Amino acid sequence: MKGRLIYYVFVYPISRCPETIVNVFTSILFFLLFYVLRYRRNVVYSNLNNSFPEKTKAEIAVVGRRFYRHLSKVFFDGVRSFAISKDDLRNKLMCENPQVLRKHYDEGKSVVVTIGHYSSWELFLAGINLFIRHRAAVIYQPLSDEFLDRKLREVRSDFRTIMIPIKGVKDFFRNELEEPCAIAFAIDQSPSSPERCYWMQFLNQDTAVHFGAEKYAKEYDLPVYFARIIPFGQKYKLKFELITEEPYTVPHGFITEHSTRLLEEQIRAQPEFWLWSHRRWKHIRPA
Repeated sequence: MKGRLIYYVFVYPISRCPETIVNVFTSILFFLLFYVLRYRRNVVYSNLNNSFPEKTKAEIAVVGRRFYRHLSKVFFDGVRSFAISKDDLRNKLMCENPQVLRKHYDEGKSVVVTIGHYSSWELFLAGINLFIRHRAAVIYQPLSDEFLDRKLREVRSDFRTIMIPIKGVKDFFRNELEEPCAIAFAIDQSPSSPERCYWMQFLNQDTAVHFGAEKYAKEYDLPVYFARIIPFGQKYKLKFELITEEPYTVPHGFITEHSTRLLEEQIRAQPEFWLWSHRRWKHIRPA
């Protein structure tokens, strides 16, 4: 009942609002998050200070304020993605080089796509099928509300996107790769276990990184691409960058490290567009 109420009173109406009205809502949410609620202020500024020790206090403050404005925008992008139309997505997204994946599709081969929580990842996941011939498959954590989770899966299925619950990844690779898919792995979430991950330096900190993208790419011999999501104005541009076409030939950790380095490069260039409110560095490297 609660999810149904949220969807029809809040989510669906906002998904149908003109961009100008949503921009007003975004400004209001920014004011509430930054000035009133001070949402995860300690987490955000601790992450920023640890990641950019070379920046002054004033520079960190500027990045933090810009991040909260971006976070407000991402929130409404996420809300709108529950019921967004194909026309609206085409107006928000463009892809610079979809042709790089076509040869793999023509060969009947799936690909692994690594992404970060950078720019508007929600719109990317909603609209990737508009640009590629592969069928997109997204690994996600099911929502706690059954109605909202069903609505999210319904709208994604309208775009031919396969939603893979995080606990069903193994079964998907074993049983459901019957057509060429582009399987998206988020590489910047904090792993549940510090023992079952890859450790590296990321943003000046010892960091545990999910190893799933590399594991499945090597196990099933799948090319790997990094998806760079570039914000410009009110729109976003997607660019695929090759990590490797032959995952079994590269050293252990290469795919994970190279993907994460590309994300780090993007964060350093425009740090306000990454998800700083996430408790990214929860683990200590095991002895």
